[in-house]
Amino acid sequence: MTKKYPVVVIGGGIIGLSIALSVQAEGTDVLLVDKNEIGSGASFGNAGHIATEQVFPIADPSILKSIPGMLFDPLGALRLDWRYLLPLTPWLLKLLGNMRHKHFMRIHRTLAIFNSASLTSWQAFEQKWQLDDLVKLTGSLLVAEKLKTLDKLNQHGEYLNSIGVQNQFLTQEQLLVREPGLATSQLGGLFYPNTGHVTDLTALHARLVQAFQQLGGNVLTGCEVTAINSSSSDKALVTTTQGEFDAQKVVIAGGAFSKSLVKMVSRINVPLETERGYHLMLPKEINRLTVPVSSMDRRFIMTPMKGGLRLAGTVEYAGLTRPPNMQRARHFIPLATPMLNKSLNTQQSSEWMGFRPTTSDSLPVIDKKGPYIFAFGHQHLGLTQAALTADIVNNLIHEQPTVVDCLPFTIERFL
Repeated sequence: MTKKYPVVVIGGGIIGLSIALSVQAEGTDVLLVDKNEIGSGASFGNAGHIATEQVFPIADPSILKSIPGMLFDPLGALRLDWRYLLPLTPWLLKLLGNMRHKHFMRIHRTLAIFNSASLTSWQAFEQKWQLDDLVKLTGSLLVAEKLKTLDKLNQHGEYLNSIGVQNQFLTQEQLLVREPGLATSQLGGLFYPNTGHVTDLTALHARLVQAFQQLGGNVLTGCEVTAINSSSSDKALVTTTQGEFDAQKVVIAGGAFSKSLVKMVSRINVPLETERGYHLMLPKEINRLTVPVSSMDRRFIMTPMKGGLRLAGTVEYAGLTRPPNMQRARHFIPLATPMLNKSLNTQQSSEWMGFRPTTSDSLPVIDKKGPYIFAFGHQHLGLTQAALTADIVNNLIHEQPTVVDCLPFTIERFL
Protein backbone atom coordinates (compact mmCIF):
# COMPACT_ATOMS: atom_id res chain seq x y z
CA MET A 1 0.00 0.00 0.00
CA THR A 2 1.37 3.42 -1.00
CA LYS A 3 1.66 5.82 1.93
CA LYS A 4 1.19 9.57 1.47
CA TYR A 5 3.34 12.35 2.93
CA PRO A 6 3.31 16.08 2.26
CA VAL A 7 7.15 16.06 2.23
CA VAL A 8 9.71 13.29 1.74
CA VAL A 9 13.33 14.25 2.49
CA ILE A 10 15.94 11.95 0.94
CA GLY A 11 19.21 12.06 2.87
CA GLY A 12 19.75 12.01 6.62
CA GLY A 13 22.95 14.02 6.87
CA ILE A 14 23.00 17.33 8.72
CA ILE A 15 21.45 19.09 5.69
CA GLY A 16 18.53 16.69 5.26
CA LEU A 17 17.99 16.29 9.00
CA SER A 18 17.92 20.06 9.60
CA ILE A 19 15.46 20.49 6.73
CA ALA A 20 13.19 17.70 7.97
CA LEU A 21 13.12 19.09 11.50
CA SER A 22 12.52 22.69 10.39
CA VAL A 23 9.67 21.72 8.06
CA GLN A 24 8.07 19.40 10.63
CA ALA A 25 8.25 22.19 13.21
CA GLU A 26 6.08 24.30 10.90
CA GLY A 27 3.34 21.69 11.09
CA THR A 28 3.98 19.87 7.80
CA ASP A 29 4.40 16.11 8.13
CA VAL A 30 7.77 14.84 6.87
CA LEU A 31 9.22 11.43 6.07
CA LEU A 32 13.03 11.37 6.34
CA VAL A 33 14.74 8.45 4.56
CA ASP A 34 18.37 7.39 4.36
CA LYS A 35 19.98 4.31 2.87
CA ASN A 36 22.19 4.08 5.97
CA GLU A 37 21.79 5.52 9.47
CA ILE A 38 20.92 9.15 10.15
CA GLY A 39 24.08 11.26 10.41
CA SER A 40 26.37 8.35 9.49
CA GLY A 41 28.15 9.87 6.47
CA ALA A 42 30.20 13.05 6.14
CA SER A 43 28.00 14.58 8.84
CA PHE A 44 29.42 12.06 11.32
CA GLY A 45 33.06 12.45 10.38
CA ASN A 46 33.50 16.11 9.49
CA ALA A 47 35.75 18.47 11.40
CA GLY A 48 32.86 19.84 13.44
CA HIS A 49 33.86 23.38 12.45
CA ILE A 50 31.17 25.98 11.77
CA ALA A 51 33.42 27.71 9.28
CA THR A 52 31.76 30.99 8.33
CA GLU A 53 35.21 32.45 7.63
CA GLN A 54 35.77 30.14 4.66
CA VAL A 55 34.47 32.41 1.90
CA PHE A 56 36.65 31.38 -1.04
CA PRO A 57 36.04 28.70 -3.71
CA ILE A 58 37.65 25.32 -3.05
CA ALA A 59 40.20 25.91 -5.81
CA ASP A 60 42.17 28.93 -6.90
CA PRO A 61 44.78 29.30 -9.67
CA SER A 62 47.56 28.19 -7.32
CA ILE A 63 46.18 24.65 -7.51
CA LEU A 64 47.56 24.32 -11.04
CA LYS A 65 51.16 24.06 -9.87
CA SER A 66 50.07 21.53 -7.24
CA ILE A 67 48.72 18.99 -9.74
CA PRO A 68 52.00 17.00 -10.14
CA GLY A 69 52.24 16.66 -6.38
CA MET A 70 48.58 15.66 -6.20
CA LEU A 71 49.27 12.76 -8.53
CA PHE A 72 52.46 11.49 -6.92
CA ASP A 73 52.20 12.22 -3.18
CA PRO A 74 49.68 9.80 -1.60
CA LEU A 75 49.78 11.70 1.71
CA GLY A 76 49.66 15.28 0.40
CA ALA A 77 47.00 17.78 1.46
CA LEU A 78 45.63 17.50 -2.08
CA ARG A 79 45.59 14.02 -3.58
CA LEU A 80 44.34 12.90 -6.98
CA ASP A 81 44.26 9.13 -7.53
CA TRP A 82 45.61 8.71 -11.08
CA ARG A 83 43.17 5.82 -11.62
CA TYR A 84 40.31 8.30 -11.19
CA LEU A 85 41.75 10.99 -13.43
CA LEU A 86 39.72 10.09 -16.53
CA PRO A 87 36.24 10.12 -14.92
CA LEU A 88 37.20 13.24 -12.96
CA THR A 89 38.36 15.20 -16.02
CA PRO A 90 34.99 16.75 -17.09
CA TRP A 91 34.41 18.06 -13.56
CA LEU A 92 38.03 19.18 -13.27
CA LEU A 93 37.82 21.19 -16.51
CA LYS A 94 34.72 22.99 -15.20
CA LEU A 95 36.55 23.63 -11.93
CA LEU A 96 39.47 25.16 -13.83
CA GLY A 97 37.05 27.38 -15.77
CA ASN A 98 35.69 28.75 -12.49
CA MET A 99 39.20 29.82 -11.49
CA ARG A 100 39.00 32.69 -13.98
CA HIS A 101 39.02 35.95 -12.04
CA LYS A 102 35.47 37.05 -12.86
CA HIS A 103 33.98 33.68 -11.91
CA PHE A 104 36.24 33.28 -8.88
CA MET A 105 35.21 36.65 -7.44
CA ARG A 106 31.50 36.06 -8.11
CA ILE A 107 31.66 32.76 -6.21
CA HIS A 108 33.71 34.38 -3.45
CA ARG A 109 31.16 37.18 -2.95
CA THR A 110 28.30 34.69 -2.95
CA LEU A 111 29.96 32.53 -0.29
CA ALA A 112 30.68 35.60 1.87
CA ILE A 113 27.01 36.61 1.82
CA PHE A 114 25.78 33.06 2.37
CA ASN A 115 28.14 32.32 5.25
CA SER A 116 27.29 35.59 6.99
CA ALA A 117 23.61 34.66 6.91
CA SER A 118 24.53 31.11 7.99
CA LEU A 119 25.83 32.38 11.32
CA THR A 120 22.53 34.13 12.06
CA SER A 121 20.60 30.96 11.18
CA TRP A 122 22.86 28.80 13.37
CA GLN A 123 22.37 31.14 16.33
CA ALA A 124 18.59 30.87 15.98
CA PHE A 125 18.76 27.09 15.36
CA GLU A 126 20.94 26.56 18.44
CA GLN A 127 18.55 28.52 20.65
CA LYS A 128 15.36 26.98 19.25
CA TRP A 129 16.52 23.39 19.78
CA GLN A 130 18.50 24.06 22.98
CA LEU A 131 21.87 22.98 21.61
CA ASP A 132 24.09 25.26 23.68
CA ASP A 133 25.83 22.26 25.28
CA LEU A 134 26.74 20.86 21.84
CA VAL A 135 27.24 23.94 19.66
CA LYS A 136 29.91 26.42 20.74
CA LEU A 137 29.91 29.64 18.72
CA THR A 138 33.06 30.81 20.49
CA GLY A 139 35.45 31.31 17.58
CA SER A 140 38.32 29.52 15.86
CA LEU A 141 41.97 30.09 14.93
CA LEU A 142 44.05 29.98 11.76
CA VAL A 143 47.75 29.84 12.65
CA ALA A 144 51.11 30.14 10.89
CA GLU A 145 54.57 28.83 11.69
CA LYS A 146 56.68 30.44 8.95
CA LEU A 147 57.47 34.15 8.74
CA LYS A 148 56.44 34.25 5.11
CA THR A 149 53.15 32.55 5.94
CA LEU A 150 52.59 34.89 8.87
CA ASP A 151 52.88 37.89 6.57
CA LYS A 152 50.34 36.33 4.18
CA LEU A 153 48.08 35.56 7.11
CA ASN A 154 48.16 39.18 8.25
CA GLN A 155 47.26 40.39 4.75
CA HIS A 156 44.53 37.78 4.51
CA GLY A 157 43.04 39.00 7.77
CA GLU A 158 43.10 42.62 6.67
CA TYR A 159 41.28 41.73 3.46
CA LEU A 160 38.66 39.67 5.28
CA ASN A 161 38.01 42.51 7.71
CA SER A 162 37.52 44.86 4.76
CA ILE A 163 34.68 42.67 3.42
CA GLY A 164 33.04 42.13 6.79
CA VAL A 165 34.53 38.77 7.83
CA GLN A 166 35.63 39.81 11.29
CA ASN A 167 38.97 38.60 12.63
CA GLN A 168 41.78 39.67 14.92
CA PHE A 169 45.49 39.22 14.24
CA LEU A 170 47.31 37.66 17.20
CA THR A 171 51.01 37.88 17.88
CA GLN A 172 52.76 34.76 19.09
CA GLU A 173 52.43 35.92 22.70
CA GLN A 174 48.71 36.61 22.29
CA LEU A 175 48.18 33.30 20.51
CA LEU A 176 49.87 31.25 23.24
CA VAL A 177 47.90 33.05 25.95
CA ARG A 178 44.67 32.18 24.14
CA GLU A 179 45.74 28.58 23.35
CA PRO A 180 48.53 27.55 25.75
CA GLY A 181 48.50 24.02 24.35
CA LEU A 182 50.16 25.25 21.15
CA ALA A 183 53.93 25.10 20.71
CA THR A 184 56.23 28.08 20.26
CA SER A 185 56.67 26.95 16.64
CA GLN A 186 53.40 28.78 15.98
CA LEU A 187 54.31 32.39 15.28
CA GLY A 188 50.86 33.98 15.28
CA GLY A 189 47.38 33.61 13.94
CA LEU A 190 43.96 35.00 13.13
CA PHE A 191 41.11 34.64 15.60
CA TYR A 192 37.66 34.47 14.00
CA PRO A 193 35.05 35.33 16.64
CA ASN A 194 32.00 34.60 14.48
CA THR A 195 32.72 30.91 13.99
CA GLY A 196 32.27 27.87 16.16
CA HIS A 197 32.26 24.11 16.48
CA VAL A 198 30.13 21.15 17.47
CA THR A 199 31.49 19.23 20.44
CA ASP A 200 29.62 15.97 19.74
CA LEU A 201 28.26 15.37 16.24
CA THR A 202 26.61 12.05 17.12
CA ALA A 203 24.78 13.62 20.06
CA LEU A 204 23.74 16.55 17.84
CA HIS A 205 22.14 14.22 15.29
CA ALA A 206 20.45 12.19 18.03
CA ARG A 207 19.05 15.36 19.63
CA LEU A 208 17.67 16.60 16.32
CA VAL A 209 16.16 13.21 15.43
CA GLN A 210 14.50 13.04 18.83
CA ALA A 211 13.00 16.52 18.38
CA PHE A 212 11.85 15.59 14.87
CA GLN A 213 10.11 12.42 16.02
CA GLN A 214 8.53 14.10 19.05
CA LEU A 215 6.93 16.55 16.63
CA GLY A 216 5.49 13.65 14.66
CA GLY A 217 8.19 13.22 12.02
CA ASN A 218 8.87 9.78 10.58
CA VAL A 219 12.33 8.23 9.96
CA LEU A 220 13.23 5.28 7.76
CA THR A 221 16.83 4.06 7.80
CA GLY A 222 18.37 1.34 5.67
CA CYS A 223 15.97 2.62 3.05
CA GLU A 224 17.42 3.12 -0.43
CA VAL A 225 15.56 5.14 -3.04
CA THR A 226 15.36 3.20 -6.30
CA ALA A 227 13.12 5.50 -8.37
CA ILE A 228 11.41 8.88 -8.29
CA ASN A 229 8.62 9.62 -10.72
CA SER A 230 6.30 12.59 -11.15
CA SER A 231 2.74 11.38 -10.66
CA SER A 232 1.51 14.86 -11.68
CA SER A 233 2.86 18.40 -12.00
CA ASP A 234 2.68 18.85 -8.25
CA LYS A 235 3.21 15.33 -6.86
CA ALA A 236 5.82 12.58 -7.02
CA LEU A 237 6.06 8.87 -6.29
CA VAL A 238 9.16 7.77 -4.38
CA THR A 239 9.98 4.08 -4.71
CA THR A 240 12.29 2.61 -2.07
CA THR A 241 13.47 -0.73 -0.77
CA GLN A 242 10.87 -0.30 1.99
CA GLY A 243 7.86 0.61 -0.11
CA GLU A 244 6.36 3.43 -2.18
CA PHE A 245 5.48 6.90 -0.96
CA ASP A 246 3.32 9.59 -2.54
CA ALA A 247 4.73 13.03 -1.83
CA GLN A 248 3.65 16.57 -2.60
CA LYS A 249 7.28 17.63 -2.27
CA VAL A 250 10.49 15.60 -2.50
CA VAL A 251 13.68 17.11 -1.10
CA ILE A 252 16.88 15.67 -2.57
CA ALA A 253 19.56 16.14 0.09
CA GLY A 254 21.72 13.09 -0.53
CA GLY A 255 25.10 14.78 -0.27
CA ALA A 256 27.73 13.22 -2.51
CA PHE A 257 25.17 10.66 -3.69
CA SER A 258 22.72 13.27 -4.96
CA LYS A 259 23.84 13.09 -8.59
CA SER A 260 22.15 9.74 -9.18
CA LEU A 261 18.98 10.98 -7.47
CA VAL A 262 18.89 14.08 -9.66
CA LYS A 263 19.16 11.86 -12.76
CA MET A 264 15.87 10.24 -11.70
CA VAL A 265 13.99 13.55 -11.97
CA SER A 266 15.97 15.80 -14.34
CA ARG A 267 18.02 15.74 -17.52
CA ILE A 268 20.51 18.16 -15.97
CA ASN A 269 23.92 16.56 -15.49
CA VAL A 270 25.06 18.23 -12.29
CA PRO A 271 28.87 18.50 -12.08
CA LEU A 272 29.03 16.99 -8.60
CA GLU A 273 32.10 15.19 -7.32
CA THR A 274 33.27 13.93 -3.98
CA GLU A 275 36.23 15.26 -2.04
CA ARG A 276 37.13 12.37 0.19
CA GLY A 277 38.02 13.66 3.64
CA TYR A 278 39.71 11.85 6.52
CA HIS A 279 39.84 12.24 10.26
CA LEU A 280 41.72 10.73 13.18
CA MET A 281 39.96 10.81 16.54
CA LEU A 282 42.11 10.85 19.69
CA PRO A 283 39.85 10.01 22.67
CA LYS A 284 42.63 10.48 25.23
CA GLU A 285 43.16 14.10 24.17
CA ILE A 286 40.52 15.95 26.18
CA ASN A 287 40.83 19.73 26.77
CA ARG A 288 44.03 20.09 24.71
CA LEU A 289 42.50 23.05 22.84
CA THR A 290 39.51 25.30 23.49
CA VAL A 291 38.55 26.17 19.89
CA PRO A 292 39.27 24.68 16.45
CA VAL A 293 42.80 25.43 15.23
CA SER A 294 43.66 25.28 11.52
CA SER A 295 47.19 25.44 10.13
CA MET A 296 47.84 27.63 7.10
CA ASP A 297 51.13 25.79 6.53
CA ARG A 298 49.99 22.23 7.15
CA ARG A 299 46.44 22.56 5.78
CA PHE A 300 44.44 20.59 8.32
CA ILE A 301 42.36 21.32 11.43
CA MET A 302 42.29 20.21 15.06
CA THR A 303 38.89 20.41 16.77
CA PRO A 304 38.30 19.85 20.50
CA MET A 305 35.30 17.59 21.13
CA LYS A 306 33.75 15.84 24.09
CA GLY A 307 35.07 12.55 22.70
CA GLY A 308 38.63 13.82 22.30
CA LEU A 309 40.63 15.78 19.76
CA ARG A 310 39.64 15.39 16.12
CA LEU A 311 42.34 15.85 13.47
CA ALA A 312 40.73 16.33 10.09
CA GLY A 313 41.02 17.75 6.62
CA THR A 314 42.89 17.14 3.38
CA VAL A 315 41.28 16.47 0.00
CA GLU A 316 41.42 13.26 -2.00
CA TYR A 317 39.85 12.83 -5.44
CA ALA A 318 39.23 9.12 -5.90
CA GLY A 319 35.47 8.78 -6.35
CA LEU A 320 32.82 6.97 -4.33
CA THR A 321 33.92 3.37 -4.72
CA ARG A 322 37.69 3.08 -4.19
CA PRO A 323 38.73 1.84 -0.73
CA PRO A 324 40.07 4.44 1.71
CA ASN A 325 43.77 4.99 2.28
CA MET A 326 43.80 5.20 6.07
CA GLN A 327 47.46 6.09 6.06
CA ARG A 328 46.15 9.58 5.20
CA ALA A 329 44.31 9.63 8.52
CA ARG A 330 47.32 8.38 10.46
CA HIS A 331 49.46 11.03 8.77
CA PHE A 332 47.69 13.67 10.88
CA ILE A 333 49.89 12.68 13.83
CA PRO A 334 53.21 13.89 12.33
CA LEU A 335 51.34 16.95 11.05
CA ALA A 336 49.89 17.86 14.45
CA THR A 337 52.73 16.94 16.81
CA PRO A 338 55.06 19.87 15.96
CA MET A 339 52.18 22.31 16.52
CA LEU A 340 51.61 21.28 20.14
CA ASN A 341 53.71 21.71 23.26
CA LYS A 342 53.27 18.09 24.39
CA SER A 343 53.22 14.79 22.55
CA LEU A 344 49.84 13.45 21.53
CA ASN A 345 48.34 10.44 23.23
CA THR A 346 47.26 8.21 20.33
CA GLN A 347 45.87 5.33 22.39
CA GLN A 348 42.48 4.02 21.21
CA SER A 349 42.54 6.34 18.21
CA SER A 350 40.04 5.74 15.40
CA GLU A 351 40.24 6.47 11.68
CA TRP A 352 37.50 7.56 9.27
CA MET A 353 36.97 8.51 5.63
CA GLY A 354 33.89 10.13 4.10
CA PHE A 355 32.58 11.94 1.04
CA ARG A 356 32.17 15.70 0.76
CA PRO A 357 29.74 16.71 -2.03
CA THR A 358 31.36 19.38 -4.20
CA THR A 359 30.08 21.11 -7.32
CA SER A 360 32.49 22.51 -9.90
CA ASP A 361 31.73 26.08 -8.77
CA SER A 362 31.93 25.41 -5.01
CA LEU A 363 28.31 26.52 -4.50
CA PRO A 364 25.46 24.29 -3.32
CA VAL A 365 22.35 23.52 -5.33
CA ILE A 366 19.31 24.92 -3.50
CA ASP A 367 16.36 25.15 -5.85
CA LYS A 368 12.75 24.13 -6.47
CA LYS A 369 11.45 22.63 -9.73
CA GLY A 370 7.89 21.33 -9.67
CA PRO A 371 7.49 18.89 -6.77
CA TYR A 372 11.28 18.61 -6.36
CA ILE A 373 13.50 20.64 -4.08
CA PHE A 374 17.28 20.29 -4.33
CA ALA A 375 19.58 20.86 -1.36
CA PHE A 376 23.04 19.36 -1.84
CA GLY A 377 26.62 20.14 -2.89
CA HIS A 378 27.76 22.16 0.14
CA GLN A 379 31.40 20.91 -0.15
CA HIS A 380 33.33 21.59 3.09
CA LEU A 381 30.55 23.82 4.41
CA GLY A 382 27.66 21.41 4.95
CA LEU A 383 27.65 21.82 8.73
CA THR A 384 28.24 25.57 8.40
CA GLN A 385 25.37 26.13 5.98
CA ALA A 386 22.89 23.52 7.29
CA ALA A 387 20.67 25.78 9.37
CA LEU A 388 20.41 28.43 6.65
CA THR A 389 19.71 25.80 3.99
CA ALA A 390 16.91 24.45 6.19
CA ASP A 391 15.44 27.97 6.47
CA ILE A 392 15.57 28.40 2.69
CA VAL A 393 14.00 25.03 1.91
CA ASN A 394 11.29 25.68 4.49
CA ASN A 395 10.50 28.91 2.67
CA LEU A 396 10.50 27.18 -0.72
CA ILE A 397 8.09 24.48 0.51
CA HIS A 398 5.70 27.04 1.94
CA GLU A 399 6.16 29.36 -1.08
CA GLN A 400 7.54 32.21 1.00
CA PRO A 401 10.38 34.64 0.15
CA THR A 402 13.77 33.13 0.93
CA VAL A 403 16.12 34.73 3.43
CA VAL A 404 18.84 35.10 0.77
CA ASP A 405 18.81 35.36 -3.02
CA CYS A 406 18.83 31.79 -4.32
CA LEU A 407 19.60 32.61 -7.96
CA PRO A 408 23.31 31.65 -7.56
CA PHE A 409 22.22 28.21 -6.34
CA THR A 410 19.80 27.28 -9.13
CA ILE A 411 20.25 23.85 -10.66
CA GLU A 412 19.70 25.39 -14.11
CA ARG A 413 23.09 27.08 -13.97
CA PHE A 414 24.43 23.71 -15.14
CA LEU A 415 22.34 23.60 -18.32
